[in-house]
Amino acid sequence: MSGTLIGVGLGPGDPDLMTLAAVRAIGGAQVVAYPALPATPSFARSIAAAHIAPGAYEIVIEVPMTRAREPAQAAYDLGAERISEALSSGSDVAVLCEGDPLFYGSFMYLHARLAPRFATRIIPGVTSVTASAARAAIPLTARNEVLTVIPGPLPSAEMAARIEAADAVAIMKVGRHLSRIRDVLSTMGLAARATYVERATLAEERILPLSEAPDPAPYFSMILVTKGADPWL
Repeated sequence: MSGTLIGVGLGPGDPDLMTLAAVRAIGGAQVVAYPALPATPSFARSIAAAHIAPGAYEIVIEVPMTRAREPAQAAYDLGAERISEALSSGSDVAVLCEGDPLFYGSFMYLHARLAPRFATRIIPGVTSVTASAARAAIPLTARNEVLTVIPGPLPSAEMAARIEAADAVAIMKVGRHLSRIRDVLSTMGLAARATYVERATLAEERILPLSEAPDPAPYFSMILVTKGADPWL
């Protein structure tokens, strides 16, 4: 019989925020797979390292960070092929994914390639949005308010329209787009209601007013914006 493909959400970075289900799945897997930048230690593996079983076979999926989609798609093709071989041999494979596997998660690309052929289980993880809100102590939404999650590379006009329609906003993948995003929020009169969170839950974490955020920002950074009055008071 074939093994089971297990997408394991690891949370935002602090190993203490992994769920019990994630810890059990990692420790019980004969094979563990995870993404990494070429020639760079895997952040996902570093979160889960203490729970990987001795002797477990590890599959490193080297995914280049480029604007072009083709190199990353080729990396996922190769990774799916190697995982498929392990599954076909009867081994369960735990695929480590930062955050949540199906929320901007790398696992979804492997899932699309492998789920039609193999049994699949997905373990959710704490997202960077909820972790950042918790660390900054910012309630995001209440009652009938609408939270909108926006990727930083979105064009400025579309970003402004989506912010305008929302009650609260989480802007992810800030990186080199920080200056442009700050301009959008300033033009909308929302810069003072924006909080910058960098590497939430990690030792290098920084929480700052948007006006003090570094430019460019690191990849693991987020901007939280609340627009209305506090409805919980």
